[in-house]
Amino acid sequence: MPKDLDTPNVIFEVEDLIISAVRDDGTDLPIVKGVNFQVHKGEVVALIGESGSGKTTISLAALGYVKPGLAFTSGEARLQGRNIAGLSSDVLRPVRGINVSYLAQSAAATFNPSIRINEQVTEAPVLHRTKTQEEADRKAATLYRALDLQEPDTIGERYPHQVSGGQLQRLMAAMALCGDPELLVLDEPTTALDVTTLIEVLKAFKKVIKDEGAAAIYVTHDLAVVAQIADYIVVLYDGEVKEAGPTDLIINSPHHPYTKRLMAAINPLPEGGAETVPGTEAPAIEVRNLDAGYGRLSNGEPAAMILKDVNVTIPKGKTIGVIGESGCGKSTLARVIAGLLPPFRGGISLDGQPLSPRLEDRTPEELRKVQFVYQMADTALNPRQRIRDIIGRPLAFYHGMKGKDRERRVLELLGMVELPAPFADRYPHELSGGQKQRISLARALAANPEVVLCDEVTSALDTIVAANVIDLLTRLQNETGVSFVFISHDLSTVGSFSDEIVVLYAGRVAEIGPVNEVLSPPFHPYTRLLISSAPELRVGWLEETVQTQIQQAGQSSGVEIRRKGCPFAPRCPLAMPGTCDTVDPPKRTGANEHRIECHRSLAELA
Repeated sequence: MPKDLDTPNVIFEVEDLIISAVRDDGTDLPIVKGVNFQVHKGEVVALIGESGSGKTTISLAALGYVKPGLAFTSGEARLQGRNIAGLSSDVLRPVRGINVSYLAQSAAATFNPSIRINEQVTEAPVLHRTKTQEEADRKAATLYRALDLQEPDTIGERYPHQVSGGQLQRLMAAMALCGDPELLVLDEPTTALDVTTLIEVLKAFKKVIKDEGAAAIYVTHDLAVVAQIADYIVVLYDGEVKEAGPTDLIINSPHHPYTKRLMAAINPLPEGGAETVPGTEAPAIEVRNLDAGYGRLSNGEPAAMILKDVNVTIPKGKTIGVIGESGCGKSTLARVIAGLLPPFRGGISLDGQPLSPRLEDRTPEELRKVQFVYQMADTALNPRQRIRDIIGRPLAFYHGMKGKDRERRVLELLGMVELPAPFADRYPHELSGGQKQRISLARALAANPEVVLCDEVTSALDTIVAANVIDLLTRLQNETGVSFVFISHDLSTVGSFSDEIVVLYAGRVAEIGPVNEVLSPPFHPYTRLLISSAPELRVGWLEETVQTQIQQAGQSSGVEIRRKGCPFAPRCPLAMPGTCDTVDPPKRTGANEHRIECHRSLAELA
């Protein structure tokens, strides 16, 4: 971006910025390599690129901060004309509290669970004495309304655990904006959100940034999100700017091969209508009439009933995608199958035989056949063990392997997940996010399982790494015949990888069937909402989408578990009062075992 002659209009500027790590021999290892760009008042500049491209490192320079082990080597990071690179924390403390604010990826980790929301939202301006408590409270109340939060007059009195993830993400924006900063740094603030919540959060972010007259740096790997919120895009790879320009130009006419590669990694929503080939083998796992929940029994049922009358079949060598918003019961279903949460009612069979509902009652052979890959590889891998020990443990436990046999198999498994043999000597903290997820897969495959439960395994990965993981899963399935249960809030990824889709809403199966049937009419109204909420890679899509009837009806403060009637009724544009809200919906069956639970006929849903 050329240097702006109207200096007061430039809120933040980096010029020839170099940030380096220090090698063991004392020499510098450049991480950020001569980056240049500007952020103007009222403008959102997006930094995009895959993991390790330097996005977060560069964005943190706007706060005058570098991570431990790094240092500003040369160049400048100017906030309102003042170079803040290399200033001490004491000098920067008021700058970080008044002039620039930071929004992290995880709102849940940002908020203190023991302090009420409003106290945390107003803390910075009161602490820095730019506002009295009364003034900060008024500002917070204004922001709660501007961010379209439910019950804005009372939400500040709640604790963080009492609001949904999407609401908490917006409350984090209120926290950042309460002190009237000139610059916001948003670091992957929507990555972990489901598609319907993403739309609401993006709409709220875009509106409040415009109304507040703030500037923003938006760090993300999601080009579809960038197309909706950014005015200018900076494409980064290996700490260097590969391409930069207005959003419309980058999205519609990318020039650099790396930018084109980023776009090619985006999964468009598959279209239905292709021929379905029904499976003939006996299923690996069957879930029948399943009810499950959490908490002590009350009136003979768990205090919090989550799953109700769930029926799912997982064929051998196939992938079942499970889709739904946060709170719909996706992870609960996986925990029940894995034996981590015994069902209250119903049963599970493995290879046609009843499977013990409790993990501790399962035989080693039953444990071996069902493996779990968790969303957060950071917490799933023991940080004190080398990779060879992490992968080698199931080899010893399930197969009794020792010594050279185990070492040989560890290296084979590393090869299967496309990692080199020297990785066996590394610790988890020495790997990238995508590499850690591959180690988690290798550990699961070490058991030689029949079914692998994948719970949001790509949601925290950038588009290129996520696409590589999906390609890897496909190849492993072809080579080993393993079945996958693939849980995600990303309908595009589920649709491109799965053989069948289960649409869960509030613990019930709203729709189930082959991919081509679920993604083509007739749709359950909730499935239609999910499809319409999948972001498209074009400028202006967000504004068009929020005006549609299905989106306006589907806006919600969260998923509500209901004892009677259809749980989607309060959000459904086709709901029939007196029926949908009081009577459980019938199961309607279409072609190829395509089933929809809805009071409307299949013809009405087409």
